[in-house]
Amino acid sequence: MVSPKEMSTMLTISDVARLLNVHINTVRRWSNQGVLKAYRIGSRGDRRFQQADIAIFLAEQTENSK
Repeated sequence: MVSPKEMSTMLTISDVARLLNVHINTVRRWSNQGVLKAYRIGSRGDRRFQQADIAIFLAEQTENSK
């Protein structure tokens, strides 16, 4: 369960796509593949991503590109 404090640091698919400079469908695919950890919320199962998880992903990508 995600706490209310953590909810304030959650990002939408659009937010993540903008941060990573990729298409929304790429974020969905990475989520489905387990590359990005997503949390499903609401009755529709909307995806939300924690800012910390995205920051770790970016750091790993930067490190791998060196």
